[in-house]
Amino acid sequence: MRVLLVEDDQMLGSAVLQALHDAAYAVDWVQDGATASTALDGHDYELVLLDLGLPRRDGIQVLRRMRSRGDATPVLVITARDSVDERIEGLDVGADDYLGKPFAVGELLARLRALVRRTGGATTSTLTNGIVSLELAEKRAVSNGVVHNLSHREFALLQALMLRPGAVLSRTQLEQSIYGWGEEVESNAVDVIIHGLRRKLGADRIRNVRGLGWRVEHAGPAGGGS
Repeated sequence: MRVLLVEDDQMLGSAVLQALHDAAYAVDWVQDGATASTALDGHDYELVLLDLGLPRRDGIQVLRRMRSRGDATPVLVITARDSVDERIEGLDVGADDYLGKPFAVGELLARLRALVRRTGGATTSTLTNGIVSLELAEKRAVSNGVVHNLSHREFALLQALMLRPGAVLSRTQLEQSIYGWGEEVESNAVDVIIHGLRRKLGADRIRNVRGLGWRVEHAGPAGGGS
């Protein structure tokens, strides 16, 4: 899952970046509002972590611009502005959640998981298509009643597919879900990761659509993803 981190504090940004990497997110980190808007114009993200007190363009302006052009990407505001009026403004402009500084990394990750659940239409921290279940907090998958621990990149790739069961995701889309800016993309990384997932979950759990990409089936009860 690809996240845009918008934070101008070097120490905090580095800490959040590491925590997100450890949690299997692909992260692009920018440190001012103008660069954030440029990144949002040129890339697709599943989540945005947005500070408000930014140089060059305020976070509220970034958020307002996103929503005015129809960008519905979930936004978690992380900021030291903790007055009630400022929180109300951020939420009214279009933020999905709000976390005041300082914060615990565990709470940040839990709030992100909650936003992922909403994106996938799930009511718990598990995404399922009725065939495979992906447990977001534990970073493991269940198939045929067997629990499988996943590597960071296996988890990230499977999550991208499970969020859109039935949809075909291209190689480029999957690469963007597992690599952030500055990370070297290995030419056969997607194939290697899918091979590993198929060995764990079953060969038919991830299907190749020749010339287009890969998908997981859309089957079973609603509420696991859409």
